[in-house]
Amino acid sequence: MAKRGRRYQQAKSEIDVERVYHPLHAVRLIKSQELTRFDPTVEVHLRLGVNVRHADQQLRGTISLPHGTGKQVTVAVFAEGDKAREAEAAGADFVGGDDLAKRVQEGFTDFDVAIATPDMMGTVGRLGRILGPSGKMPNPKSGTVTFDVGKAVEDVKAGKVEYRTDRAGIIHLGIGRRSFDERQLIENYQAVLEEIVRVKPAAAKGKYLKSITIAQTMGPGVPIDTTRTTAADVLEEPAA
Repeated sequence: MAKRGRRYQQAKSEIDVERVYHPLHAVRLIKSQELTRFDPTVEVHLRLGVNVRHADQQLRGTISLPHGTGKQVTVAVFAEGDKAREAEAAGADFVGGDDLAKRVQEGFTDFDVAIATPDMMGTVGRLGRILGPSGKMPNPKSGTVTFDVGKAVEDVKAGKVEYRTDRAGIIHLGIGRRSFDERQLIENYQAVLEEIVRVKPAAAKGKYLKSITIAQTMGPGVPIDTTRTTAADVLEEPAA
């Protein structure tokens, strides 16, 4: 294992591993720790009590973060005719049909999100081996296969993010930048928490929110109290 740097070790020493933090306190702790020369992403990691071997316990969907992610999102749209013009008007960075698919087959993947109209999925489907492993394959569940391409592009640009459980039943999401103020980060966190609680599978047994951790890029994780799930619990300053 690579040896951690001095700043990381200092930041880790400031985290009490014997406690779980109120979300506001966790955000403040992360914002007080300057570990990188760039503006890092603040990430939330939710370990869920789901069995992802069963399809009805696999979670996948989208969340519109109220304050966005702080990241400039690059969008590619597979569409033709009027829908291509609609995507361009909405701010899509790359738009095309067979020509764009050919570029991807030749190795072009310099975009964060791909959107496709349903009639283009016959063409886009052949790109699964390229787009699938990086999570860029358009999918109806995430709203990226749609004829309403203008709205889809606008939503993604405004901060709509996709989530899904990994093989260990964990969801990993960026909720903003360290430079965001604490209210922006905590409101984005609350939006994520509300969505994940809302989509709890009926088949899930036992404790659902097993653990929640937030961290900044290249920084140690701060454990959060999983019992604080309502807006009042998360957004309001805890009593002394």
